Amino acid sequence: MIKIFKISFDKHVHTTLIVFIILAMLLLTVASQLEILALGIITKKGPDIFELFAPLKEGSLQKVDKISLAEVHQRFEQLDSNHKGYITSAEIDHFMAKLKNKNLLEEATRRINHILPIKENLSSLALFLVFVAFFKALTLFAHRFSTRVLAIRVSSKLRQQYFEHIQTLPLKFYHDHHIGSLSARVVGDSSTIAEAINACLVNYLQTPFTVLTTLLMCFLTSWKLSLIIFIGFPLIVFPIIFLAKRVKRISRQIQQNQERFASVIIDFLAGIQTVKLFGMEEFSLKKYKDQNQKMAALEKKSACYDLASRPIIHTIGMFFLATALMYGLYVLHMSIPEVLFYCGLLYIFYEPIKKFAEENSHIQRGIAAAERMCEVLDLVPCIRDVDGAETMATFEDSIEFDNVWFRYEQDWVLKGLSFKVEKGTTVAIVGPTGAGKSTIVHLLPRLYNIQQGTIRINNKSITTFTQKSLRELIAFVPQKPFLFLDTVAENISYGKNLSIQQIENAARKAYAEEFILQLPKGYDTELAETGKNLSGGQQQRLAIARALAKDAPILIMDEATSALDASSEIHIKNAIHQLRGQVTQIIIAHRLSTIEDADKIIYLEKGEKLAEGTKEELLQNCPGFKKMWEHMYHANQTS
Repeated sequence: MIKIFKISFDKHVHTTLIVFIILAMLLLTVASQLEILALGIITKKGPDIFELFAPLKEGSLQKVDKISLAEVHQRFEQLDSNHKGYITSAEIDHFMAKLKNKNLLEEATRRINHILPIKENLSSLALFLVFVAFFKALTLFAHRFSTRVLAIRVSSKLRQQYFEHIQTLPLKFYHDHHIGSLSARVVGDSSTIAEAINACLVNYLQTPFTVLTTLLMCFLTSWKLSLIIFIGFPLIVFPIIFLAKRVKRISRQIQQNQERFASVIIDFLAGIQTVKLFGMEEFSLKKYKDQNQKMAALEKKSACYDLASRPIIHTIGMFFLATALMYGLYVLHMSIPEVLFYCGLLYIFYEPIKKFAEENSHIQRGIAAAERMCEVLDLVPCIRDVDGAETMATFEDSIEFDNVWFRYEQDWVLKGLSFKVEKGTTVAIVGPTGAGKSTIVHLLPRLYNIQQGTIRINNKSITTFTQKSLRELIAFVPQKPFLFLDTVAENISYGKNLSIQQIENAARKAYAEEFILQLPKGYDTELAETGKNLSGGQQQRLAIARALAKDAPILIMDEATSALDASSEIHIKNAIHQLRGQVTQIIIAHRLSTIEDADKIIYLEKGEKLAEGTKEELLQNCPGFKKMWEHMYHANQTS
């Protein structure tokens, strides 16, 4: 439970709101007690004839079921001490007050009547009842609205804190976690934690206050009758403890299964084309059905524990309520208004305890959710700016890999790699699949940290610069372009305050304007999710336009022309050629025709550099490159 409050209030926020909620909770309890008091006052009338004219024994009235005429005359003379020939209600109240022990109902009625004559004036009684009803309605609304506002604020804060934190985590984190799991935690867990906060306030602030104050009122009404509470209380606590442990365990299982369930749906939606092409609808349905059945089984078990608590506690509470009613009426000879008032207090006493089990299930779910969210929030980014990291304002000299070693898990992906890229040159990196080409361009902007060696820019290790300033100087075109759910213009500018002329110029350079102008609203056309209303080649050209619009001094293209047709590839090749000398380019390409004019080509195999030089030099000195070139040439001749 401490983890719930720590994750929600680590910066001492919402203090004023929590104080208001606590005050509203306490006043709501007082309002409920006033309602019961009003019920007692309404039902309280004068004593009946058997009570008023009952014989005295040891200074107290006896309970009888018959009265003689002599006893009536004797009591009438005691009441009519001035021999007026009549008696008033005030004289009867005064007489009864001297003989009966004062209880809470009697004392409260007397004090209220002193302020507002509710006993003699029906209008005053009605006014008192309206006040109680209004006070209860006001405190009930204040309590519910303020707790709802707290839940909204806590959820919003957690969602933002979670998103801000995962932005600082390296790519390895995203490889280790599924999208469904991450999205479930940010949406579902934040709401569950907010509900748990409210449940904690109810169970550990409002409930103790209600129980203690109501218990005190019960003792002031009848201490003998209140002894029943101490018998019933343990019988209520034991089921709560028993069910709480099981609810927490089931909650964890449900949340873990929700992640797997979400993953199945996301995999299906992301791979719908593959599913349909292979005719694997039944296979996908079976996976979905299995997870759905597991979820349903866990939810049924959770519902059983959740719903069992209140009936069990209600049964125990009603048993002792009935016992108190009969014991007060037939053993202690209390009046009906007093017994009703006491039973009303007993209801207020047991009601928060009955709710305790329900609220506790929210708390247990919140604890499980907080533990899951803290698994992410407690992660310390392994790629961090060093103390005193400087901002790299410009790219002035060169990029150098010096004996760089890197591995993702156990196997080395790069082994002692060294090369240098001079400012303004175009360098191509080629090699068979799995040679480590994409890894190189992921290491340069520090998406991963190397294990050995040094990567330098401007003759300084890239670890001495801030990550933000380093990445600001790099424009990247990935192998699989990603387009956001936004307009074409916003996808090209991507958060930068660019003019429409700059956007159009970048689109023209990427040879994307020809299809953009054919879209329904041109640059203002809303793209579908992940740009699926565009072809693969169109998506790549927009990604290239985005990189060119950034106008960074270093341009990295990772298989950026793989989905382009021959005509578009020629256009992109010309665009790359026009940038020579202005931008430092690092290009990865399987289509060697794209990079045949590069100033330098680096050939890799199994993470090692086997050759480096111009196209002509590699054709003479590198058998692997020569084989790739001849294969490409043969393919072009065949087509």
